[in-house]
Amino acid sequence: MEEKKVGIGGMTCASCSSAVERTLNKLDGVKLAQVNLATESATIEFEKDKISLDDIKRAVSKIGYSVLDEIDENKKMQRKKEELISLKKRLTVSSILTIFLLVLAMGPMLGLRLPIGHVSNSLLQLLLAIGTMICGSAFFTKGFSSLFKREPNMDSLVALGTTASFLYSLWGIYQLFTGNIEAAHHLYFEGVGTILTLVMLGKYLENLSKGRTGEAIHKLMELAPATATILKDGKQVVVDASLVVVDDLVMVKPGEKLPVDGVVISGSSSIDESLLTGESIPVEKTLGSTVYAATLNTTGTLHYRASKVGSDTALANIIELVQQAQGSKAPIARIADKISGVFVPIVMGISVLTFLAWFLTGTPFDTAIIRAVSVLVIACPCSLGLATPIAIMVSSGKGAKLGILFRHAAAIEQFKDVKTVLFDKTGTLTEGKPVVTDLLAKDRNELLRIAAILENSSEHPLSKAVVSKAMELKLPITEVEAFKAVVGKGIEGKVEGRPVQIGNLAMMADNNIAVSKEEQTQLEKLADQGKTPLLVALDGKILGIIGVADTIKKETADAIKLLKQEGIRTVMLTGDNERTAKAIAKQAGIDEFLAGQLPGQKEQTVSAYAKKGHVAMVGDGINDAPALAKADVGIAVGSATDVARETADIVLVRNNLKDVAKAYQLSKATMRNIHQNLFWAFFYNTLGIPVAAGLLTLFGGPQLSPMIAAFAMSMSSVCVVLNALRLNRFK
Repeated sequence: MEEKKVGIGGMTCASCSSAVERTLNKLDGVKLAQVNLATESATIEFEKDKISLDDIKRAVSKIGYSVLDEIDENKKMQRKKEELISLKKRLTVSSILTIFLLVLAMGPMLGLRLPIGHVSNSLLQLLLAIGTMICGSAFFTKGFSSLFKREPNMDSLVALGTTASFLYSLWGIYQLFTGNIEAAHHLYFEGVGTILTLVMLGKYLENLSKGRTGEAIHKLMELAPATATILKDGKQVVVDASLVVVDDLVMVKPGEKLPVDGVVISGSSSIDESLLTGESIPVEKTLGSTVYAATLNTTGTLHYRASKVGSDTALANIIELVQQAQGSKAPIARIADKISGVFVPIVMGISVLTFLAWFLTGTPFDTAIIRAVSVLVIACPCSLGLATPIAIMVSSGKGAKLGILFRHAAAIEQFKDVKTVLFDKTGTLTEGKPVVTDLLAKDRNELLRIAAILENSSEHPLSKAVVSKAMELKLPITEVEAFKAVVGKGIEGKVEGRPVQIGNLAMMADNNIAVSKEEQTQLEKLADQGKTPLLVALDGKILGIIGVADTIKKETADAIKLLKQEGIRTVMLTGDNERTAKAIAKQAGIDEFLAGQLPGQKEQTVSAYAKKGHVAMVGDGINDAPALAKADVGIAVGSATDVARETADIVLVRNNLKDVAKAYQLSKATMRNIHQNLFWAFFYNTLGIPVAAGLLTLFGGPQLSPMIAAFAMSMSSVCVVLNALRLNRFK
């Protein structure tokens, strides 16, 4: 089974995307095809041994559309610009011709005297109308082509409506030539020109607005520099950034952007990673630090070895995730797709019935035909088809700017229904590594110095925390003698010829070292705070106590508070004992915690909570992957392992838990926007078709002309796009 994303050319409305999707899903060997109108792309899962890409291309070509093998965003942008310029030129010419048409057709009715007779006037209108039809020729070629292939679309409605008006007007000219002067008042060439011009105007405004929906992707793509300075044989060589390969030595000077990801081998500097992670404070980079493409070097010169280039860089992965989300389809979109798929044929049927109903009840032929044309023109399902994908595109782009990557559209839709968020503790709520938090002794530096000398021979995480603190305070660390680790109790050895023991109460008891009541109280107090107390003994007496803990991240409490304000229940999952778990939960403000959770139990816990309502799981480790997959929405934090990131539905680029609440708020805002779009699209068509069919005239109301119908139809799509663009203002 292979999955491929391809571009689809020639789509103009929701009926087009529905037709392509239906055709693809009918092909033998295609497991699933999803077509997105907003991104003009299709994601196709197919069996290579049953069907090839060429077979897929031929099938799509038969119904009047094309398949583009690769989706190059830069080329796509350029093509869109060229199409917009071409459309603008045709719109300009058509507008000028339509103005003259309106003067010739409506002038005499408004008392304007024209220096030409009825016949000359009508022939001039005919020429001008033909000119507008040439400008809007795409509506006729695509519209009739789709109609003949039994897959009618928006262009088919416009083509049928304007052709009907044009042919009826030709009949009027014939009557003029036979001497019927009254026929001059029954020409509708100005309607043909106005409809085509207004639909073109709507299409132009829609494309102009849609161009803004892809800004996030385009801005991300522009972040990376075009060139890179690499070191070859000791010389600096400037090359195209795309030519940098893994293990190349790259040099970046202050003020330059990094071309690829890598590891620093010399130099130190502050790197501004805000464009990539959203963090405003520059990050210090020294020997061994990882650096990323598109970030800005601010102070010193860095030499680093390229580790990830091209499509493997962190920036490229972010772009790919955003593109995946924009190209995917939210479950709610299926409703609009089903309606759009049958909408055009139904409208054509309503148009025919409208004509017959009026004409057979004694209404003049031209009035009946005008009402039928109005129905055809007003009923385009474009706004219906754009309602969901346009909002998803804007939302995904906005999320990327905020450091929130939705991996697919369904995650945006599902997150708003989440009632409970479960958090892994280590590395998610906490920093993920123990640090020294307390030094309880008369001479704190001496306590830390003695402990660090002994702990320096151990690889235990707690030992590393003690040594790291000593190094931070620049305390001298000398050699230790007779080092020995006692499993489950602690370590011992000789420091400067004096016996030292570090560990728990059992370690002290084994060495007959007395622990006072005051010291025992201190041990219990530290344990209640979720810290691990280390007793340090020198020469058989307690020297002091060191408290070590995996501290919660500074933003954790605020993040939990934000979720609670949204009415979401928070749960912490940890392998720690009950006492430590309770202390951490209290500090973080967590509603509920489950201690002693083994890695395999997290998935079962998620399943249990899922029975009570929608749940999200936030984690960062390999052992969190099954739980992330099991949750309705899996969320991987910025520091997550590759496995966790691949399993998650949402990836938080920044290592900031506040983004969980932001993602939830963005999800709610997006779905609210989609519901607004769908409501207005349904409401517009439900109201517009009866009015266009002449319903109001039965009660003495006005008749909706085809020209007004064309303008209303165009504006409905523009309104949907503009409403979706409001998501860019999300805060």
